Amino acid sequence: MGQAASSAAVTSRRESAQGNRSATASKTRSISSVSPMVGHSAREDDNDNGNENRRGVAVTDGDADYISDLPNECLASVFQFLGSADRNRCSLVCRRWFEIEGQSRHRLSLNAQSDLFPVIPSLFSRFDSVTKLALKCDRRSVSIRDDALVLISERCPNLTRLKLRACRELTDAGMEGFAKNCKGLKKLSCGSCTFGSKGMNAVLDNCAALEELSVKRLRGITDPSAADPIGPGVAAASLRTVCLKELYNGQCFGTLILGAKTLKTLKLFRCSGDWDRLFQLMADRVTNVVEVHLERLQITDVGLQAIANYSSLEILHLVKTPECSDVGLVVIAERCKLLRKLHIDGWKANRIGDEGLIAVAKGCPNLLELVLIGVNPTKASLEVLASNCQNLERLALCGSDTVGDPEISCIAVKCVALKKLCIKSCPVSDHGMEALASGCPNLVKVKVKKCKGVTVEGGDWLRRARGSVAVNLDTGETELQEASASDGGAQDNNNGLEFPPMPAQIAAAATGASGSAGIASSSTVRSNSFKSRLGLLSGRSIVATTLRRWSGGSTSARHG
Repeated sequence: MGQAASSAAVTSRRESAQGNRSATASKTRSISSVSPMVGHSAREDDNDNGNENRRGVAVTDGDADYISDLPNECLASVFQFLGSADRNRCSLVCRRWFEIEGQSRHRLSLNAQSDLFPVIPSLFSRFDSVTKLALKCDRRSVSIRDDALVLISERCPNLTRLKLRACRELTDAGMEGFAKNCKGLKKLSCGSCTFGSKGMNAVLDNCAALEELSVKRLRGITDPSAADPIGPGVAAASLRTVCLKELYNGQCFGTLILGAKTLKTLKLFRCSGDWDRLFQLMADRVTNVVEVHLERLQITDVGLQAIANYSSLEILHLVKTPECSDVGLVVIAERCKLLRKLHIDGWKANRIGDEGLIAVAKGCPNLLELVLIGVNPTKASLEVLASNCQNLERLALCGSDTVGDPEISCIAVKCVALKKLCIKSCPVSDHGMEALASGCPNLVKVKVKKCKGVTVEGGDWLRRARGSVAVNLDTGETELQEASASDGGAQDNNNGLEFPPMPAQIAAAATGASGSAGIASSSTVRSNSFKSRLGLLSGRSIVATTLRRWSGGSTSARHG
């Protein structure tokens, strides 16, 4: 009996000790979850209650909270490395973090619907250091009005960047009030807005530090002939970049472009009107242009000859400008000796070919990047390019009927500095891949898309032969299998980029599917072929996107 009682007492003491340890550990974990910044110096030992007690004391001791001793400036610097979601979570830790996070946030993106107006005072009382602001509204919602924009400008007088998207309720009066309060603005980007030339002129007349202006679908100018000319204003002295997109009234910005004496970059995308005359006038007034992008623009060789007067030109994009030919490109090559990047989308017009490319090879030895889409160069021009442009690092050949194995072999032998190569929809076979295996010693990446002659075995052989080269191969076989399993076909999505299937592949897949079912469906084949042709036309900008990624383009965060 005494022995049993003794055993029961020992068991009771053990259970009591274990209960105390579990309660202490639970308390420690609970406190640690509330105060994650506290450090523990004692090593966990389940058999030592003293250590548990000392750890509990350390948790409740404020001396171990090193984060609280950090200055506000250090915390603000740490917050700058966090994304928007993480910053929001940090702001909920305590009142101090809440205040520091708000005061250190310089970038802010807001849903610019009409119900934003009542919360603007409290919102910008917290975020009182914002310098970069984006106001975006859904197209089906009512956007903020002039009073909201003016109030924002009063609360954020130090704004340097403003982005407006689909703010259709803003008028010239609102833009004028904003411009008077934010005279330090350096970058303005507006798209699908309805204010007109008076609002734009108010910005140009008040924001003397403006460096970048981007305008897309400005709907406030309904009659270009009756509208006031835009610019130049005081901003013309500091303006470096002008980008105009999808404007049927783009000619109204001619005064601004001509008055921007320090203009470096000019981008014109899908703007109606004849632009030859403007470039002729620019030749004598704006002489420091370094970068020109022209896409679906009415410009001829006359305009290219005027652009050739920019002796400092380094980057030129000619995308779907069918009236430009070898004549204009030859003049560009002869006068623009510093050209580094050249993108040409010939749109299958066959007006730019060997003559223009040979002139570029002879006149632009510093060429680093060359993109040819819908252009048919032969071995003659490619050989001269490879021989004369010894620094050529990035090359893309897409939709070229004349680029085959001999041309790829020439590139492999001659292009010693080549690092990135993209081949799409060209009559290249496995023999071209074999040539790449023994050439281009500095090659880092190869992309082959929609080249029917290149097999999976050829791509695997190239990978084995050049282990250090990243080979991205798309032969279209996967798409054929997917297309036969569905009515509309499928598109391969590699690294976030869509490459539409070729018309012949879709037609063959549709025919095979209908044949297996025993039903003839010629209308489906024609429909799929037509859709694929549309997709092919809209997908040619993919290569430009890929090369921009190769060139090291950076992406901007929504919050900073």
